Amino acid sequence: MPKSVNKVILVGNVGKDPEVRYSQSGTPVANFSLATNERFKDRNDAWQDRTEWHNIVAWQRLAEIVGEYVAKGSKVYVEGKLQTTSWEDRQSGERKYRTEIVARDLLLLGPRENSGDDHQRPTHNENEDQPSHAGSGEIVDQDIPF
Repeated sequence: MPKSVNKVILVGNVGKDPEVRYSQSGTPVANFSLATNERFKDRNDAWQDRTEWHNIVAWQRLAEIVGEYVAKGSKVYVEGKLQTTSWEDRQSGERKYRTEIVARDLLLLGPRENSGDDHQRPTHNENEDQPSHAGSGEIVDQDIPF
């Protein structure tokens, strides 16, 4: 079977403060909405703006980072995959669908609020085993490229 790709990259603004919850097994999960904007000319040569809203979900350590550092209005880079879930509505019996982006990587693009240092931007990649030392000023063995 040929290889397939399910990859999403978004850069946008967070619509409201993330909601962080914990599953029954204690796994953190964060949900937030992300707005991306598009500007184009219509048939009458007038500029139009279109905003698209995306539902983002982050799991485990990335969810904790989202809860700590991401807030309404934050500009973020999100990399992840599309995932659609379905369920039956209890009231109507209808089949409902929700498509969301499962975040694998997140980067804060704007300055941190309530901080005098605009250069510290937490990042996380769920595939990293070691904690990020970005912005700590401390050089550790993992930072040395040889």
